[in-house]
Amino acid sequence: MTGFQCDLFSQSAVAPHVAVPAELWEKLARSAFRQRFHLNAQDMAYLREKGLPLVLEHGQDFIARRLAPAVPHKDGRQTPWKGHPVFVAQHATGTCCRTCLAKWHNLPSGRRLTAHEQAYVLSVLAHWLEGELARPVKAVRSRPVSKNSQPTPFQAPGVEG
Repeated sequence: MTGFQCDLFSQSAVAPHVAVPAELWEKLARSAFRQRFHLNAQDMAYLREKGLPLVLEHGQDFIARRLAPAVPHKDGRQTPWKGHPVFVAQHATGTCCRTCLAKWHNLPSGRRLTAHEQAYVLSVLAHWLEGELARPVKAVRSRPVSKNSQPTPFQAPGVEG
């Protein structure tokens, strides 16, 4: 039997609409650790290809399975560092584990997250991902290629190494 991605995630439309206080972004901006996180080229390509609504559906599922339980499996280590735009967003926004949710968002541990709290977390992730989509793409500077250079076997033509 073959499975499809849509079989893994809910089919409900995801439109986060919970207000995220501006103070949160000010707090996160003061954290050198949280400011380090940005989507790499692969995650950005995935986000652009799949679109924000589908990526947020994935996020909704990740929140429900990995964060919402009162005592999540592997709490503190349940969110990978890379591999999906939502994972990066979770680390950037302090929504990666129950300890960070308590510290950054005042959502206490030891009890299941309510539907409203899960929607809030999704709104935080959506806001951060929208910001990443709006970030200017850094231009890749290449060195000038001399007319006489020959590419090596591991080098693309026109790229001097």
